[in-house]
Amino acid sequence: MNSLTTVSQFSAWKPWRVLAVGVGVLSLTLATPVFAQEKALRTLTVTGRGTEMIPATLANVRLGVEAQGKTAKEVQAEVARRSNSVVSLLKSRNVDKLQTTGINLNPTYRYDNNVQTLTGYTASNIVSFRVEAQKAGALLDDAVQAGASRIDGISFNATEGAIASAQKVALGEATQDAQTQADAVLSSLGLSRKEVVGIQVNGAFAPPPRPLFKGADVLESRAAAAPPTPVEGGEQQVEASVTLQISY
Repeated sequence: MNSLTTVSQFSAWKPWRVLAVGVGVLSLTLATPVFAQEKALRTLTVTGRGTEMIPATLANVRLGVEAQGKTAKEVQAEVARRSNSVVSLLKSRNVDKLQTTGINLNPTYRYDNNVQTLTGYTASNIVSFRVEAQKAGALLDDAVQAGASRIDGISFNATEGAIASAQKVALGEATQDAQTQADAVLSSLGLSRKEVVGIQVNGAFAPPPRPLFKGADVLESRAAAAPPTPVEGGEQQVEASVTLQISY
């Protein structure tokens, strides 16, 4: 009797039913995150670019005075005299960011049969400044007349306000470009763009000022050829890049 009861109770317990319910719960639990993951993966990442060209209306100039002579005192005095004349001219023209960027005094030698002989000294005084590009040519010519004898570089760039405005426009163009790229890809696959789920602004910047020419004793030769020296600022490029993550 007890043996039959035990068998009957064991049969009534039916462990496979409990196992079936447990497996069903396990499957339901895993289905939700897998579905969410698949949904999250349905995104497209694209990077758009925008470019604006704006007038480079400012000239950044490095010019100076260079002299040679027998003694250091003589050379330094000559450079000081001519430099004061050049600086006075620049101040009278109200140039911006005027500053001294280099003062040099070096001995010069002659070599004969491996014998070094001091022949004199070379001195220079270099200044930098900023001026409107349209005024740069005439100012360079006047600087030569005042005593300048070399130029170390000239470059052009736009005003800060113009660059800031161009950056905003370039960012808008980059954003539109990214969306256009996304539409082209998705439409070719029979899909459509939904919403932007991520935005990354990679930057909106203007490259360094573009140099025009560089080298010593350029001012004198150009001014002698055909004054006033023609100077054209040209254009400056402002670039922007935006990355969008778009769901579909």
